[in-house]
Amino acid sequence: MIDLQRIRAITLDLDDTLWPVWPTIERAEQTLQDWLTQHAPRTAALCTERNLIREIRQQIQDSRPDLQHDLSAMRREAIRLALLRAGDPSDLAEAAFEVFFEARQRVTLFDDALPFLDFVSSRYPVVALSNGNADVHRTGIGQYFKAAVSARAFGVGKPDPRIFHEAAARAGVPAEAVLHVGDDAHLDGVGALGAGMQCVWINRDGHEWPSALSQPLTYASLSDLLKHLQA
Repeated sequence: MIDLQRIRAITLDLDDTLWPVWPTIERAEQTLQDWLTQHAPRTAALCTERNLIREIRQQIQDSRPDLQHDLSAMRREAIRLALLRAGDPSDLAEAAFEVFFEARQRVTLFDDALPFLDFVSSRYPVVALSNGNADVHRTGIGQYFKAAVSARAFGVGKPDPRIFHEAAARAGVPAEAVLHVGDDAHLDGVGALGAGMQCVWINRDGHEWPSALSQPLTYASLSDLLKHLQA
């Protein structure tokens, strides 16, 4: 159980907590592919070769470990390498990435996201805490957040306790006064517990808790958590 009396702030994961991420990424990748077809057709053709794209991504992971926390930089570099491989101008990478990035912000919220955000933001400072590259303002929900902390900007990602402590600091409270809410058992659940926070695991798909640590309070939806907070 969580101690409601201790909660003075909420930190909140974004992808797969407030919206399903993979439909969003697939739409953004299709938007990028359409743009490449018009502006860099050889690269567009290359990007249909899934094995080659996996090879490019693996090359970046192996050669640029400094980018592991920065999904935007990794995506931009993957586009640049694809352009080079295809023989198209590599200076198109920035424009191509911006096409992808703008589309990546067009998210479709879960039905329970806005009622949850309405409630918690009226009672607590809420800080977005994400390893991804969604921007709460560009997704249209920035008004609910006091701040946003991303692995890209901070330099390390979840489950490192330092990024949780940074989010608590942005909320203006100690870590033990924070309730973290997220969908990833390891990144969100284990990470928040290790940082000294209370945690709720949003387990929409019925996964098993994978850690030797005691399982935190778990709900299948934000609606269920909202009922708990309103009780």
